[in-house]
Amino acid sequence: MYALIEFAGKQFRVEEGGSIKVPYVDGKVGSKVTIDKILYMDDGKNKTVGTPTVPGAKIDGEILSHGRERKVVVFKFKRRKGYQKKNSHRQEFSILKVGKVGKVKKAAAKETAKPIGSKPAATKAAAPKKKVTEKPAVKKAAPKKKPAPKKPAAKKTAPAKPKETEE
Repeated sequence: MYALIEFAGKQFRVEEGGSIKVPYVDGKVGSKVTIDKILYMDDGKNKTVGTPTVPGAKIDGEILSHGRERKVVVFKFKRRKGYQKKNSHRQEFSILKVGKVGKVKKAAAKETAKPIGSKPAATKAAAPKKKVTEKPAVKKAAPKKKPAPKKPAAKKTAPAKPKETEE
């Protein structure tokens, strides 16, 4: 039996008794975790696809350990500009052991006992509603814009030649 779950914004395929590496979960090692967002379940006979999640399904898990990933180096630079920035970080994670995968059984609904000889409460007749006539919306006609007057084309004139003087 396996299921597809959504946990911390990521999707994982889990099986009963298996373990998964997820982003860091607050909690001590050994504490219990319940996952309600099950997207798909397969128990060998029945396959259930959620819309978007399977209703009434949950998975119990336990935190096995916490840790940190390898260092990731972020190096930004712009060539020929003398700009360089170096940054790094280590992402934290948790390892969860998957427990029982299955659906939650619904509790039996308790019926309330009715006393014998009591009359049901009289219901008031609803007053007829007044009809409201809606007036059609009046649309104002937008004033028509006149096209902008065309400017006359500028005449091209040759540059004035300097007069030649003979000496």
